[in-house]
Amino acid sequence: MDSTEWIDYRQWSMDSSSANPTPTVTREDASTWAGWFKALGDPTRILILNLLATEARPMTTGEVVEAMDVGQSTVSHHLQILGETCFVHVERTGTQSWWRINDRCLACFPSAAELIMGRLPLVAPWDDSGDACATGTC
Repeated sequence: MDSTEWIDYRQWSMDSSSANPTPTVTREDASTWAGWFKALGDPTRILILNLLATEARPMTTGEVVEAMDVGQSTVSHHLQILGETCFVHVERTGTQSWWRINDRCLACFPSAAELIMGRLPLVAPWDDSGDACATGTC
């Protein structure tokens, strides 16, 4: 970067209109997205999501356990957290639990990350439909 570009950058960054930007993320959205990031904050949950996404079919808890290097209670705990944040859906039949990816919420996640970083205008893809991605509204 030559000195002319540096001066232009400094002038732009000191412009009064950029000094106090209007927040583009609401407290409610921030709370929802924090829950998403928290749910993805464990390597086992990332591996479970990857497994369910690549298998592209509902899987029983037992099938997920067989594919993981952790025990059944740990997998069940992680699946519950992923379910609470709507990354996965569960369907119970008798004593079996069938887990599948919630494609809608996974599609929303990159947009949320870009909104947080200010890279997209505040037009959330989940606002146009009743199929919300908010925590607890799977």
